[in-house]
Amino acid sequence: MTLGILGGGQLGRMTAFAALRMGLDVRFLVPEPADSVACFSGVTVADWTDPDVLRRFAEGCDAVSVESEWAPADLLAKAAPGVPVWPAPETLRLVRDKAAQRQRLAEAGMPQPVFRVCTTETAFRESAHALGLPVVVKRRRGSYDGYGNATVRQGTELSDAWQRLADPDGVLVEAFVPFEAELSVIVARRPDGETVVYPVFYTEQRDHRCHAVVVPSGFSSEIEAEAVRVALAAVEAVAGVGIVAVEMFALSDGRVLVNELAPRPHNTGHLTIEACDASQFENHARAVLGLPLGSTSLRTPAACMVNVLGTTSGPTRLVTLPEALAAPGVAVHLYGKAESRPRRKMGHVTVLGASPADARARAEDAASRLVL
Repeated sequence: MTLGILGGGQLGRMTAFAALRMGLDVRFLVPEPADSVACFSGVTVADWTDPDVLRRFAEGCDAVSVESEWAPADLLAKAAPGVPVWPAPETLRLVRDKAAQRQRLAEAGMPQPVFRVCTTETAFRESAHALGLPVVVKRRRGSYDGYGNATVRQGTELSDAWQRLADPDGVLVEAFVPFEAELSVIVARRPDGETVVYPVFYTEQRDHRCHAVVVPSGFSSEIEAEAVRVALAAVEAVAGVGIVAVEMFALSDGRVLVNELAPRPHNTGHLTIEACDASQFENHARAVLGLPLGSTSLRTPAACMVNVLGTTSGPTRLVTLPEALAAPGVAVHLYGKAESRPRRKMGHVTVLGASPADARARAEDAASRLVL
């Protein structure tokens, strides 16, 4: 069986590693050379908006998936109508526009922050004051890893937020949620609706981007059960296929609110490579190809993943890699990116441990040794 992937970043890289281990073939289509997948032979670099390019790429694929929600799945579906594309273009259309995503989840009755879709700066200012500062402002399309989001705490910051984040059709503005913690539920869903769910993960964000993920989550069984219920309903609402990550806020009163959906393997699921029977990347490949889904059970009492971000600008230098590899029990994942820049995701480390605190301490230590 052959899996096609539109995109060539670290998510595609790790999905390919998992697929190849199962004996599957993988091919990539990227609009420009991509460092993370340069190690694979089946990479096509071409204009991925060209119907002829898409048609030739899809020939022989049993299914095509995407590495990000901005890949041209809709164009491929039109160019090669006989090849399954998962997640479906309609799912991607809903999720890639943060306002459309919020509106769809609202229609499905999902618990989420109070929000407004503002098409003018005047409406934006009025909505921000009506919701009550601070508010979270999000670019509707193209925001990721902390890019395209802003927390506005004072009225004097509103104009700058609008200028930086407004699309031609405005911005999404949300009431700030005084959450106790953040969590993530990773769901794998096949085209026929069969699903498996990973354990609930505790996540920690810094500067609007994931810093660390820990399992067990430390939440009560009641909160975890509610998080799983909401996640399954949210994935159903957008007809997700493959891996869908549902990021949530946990409130002090026991409620959970949906923050955002990601319709593909997600940063909060990276620790599943070492911590679970079948990783999120393996189950993504299985799901989109219609294969039996793998077990999501933990194979360790606890695990922690910590992201490794770039700190300098210029060619990536791995002089500190030996120090990280010397840390006992640490799995180091670097993404093959030739250029480093501040805050760019360059890799992650995962540690399995006897307890969340043990795994977290050793993962933080290993990540701190990597200076890229």
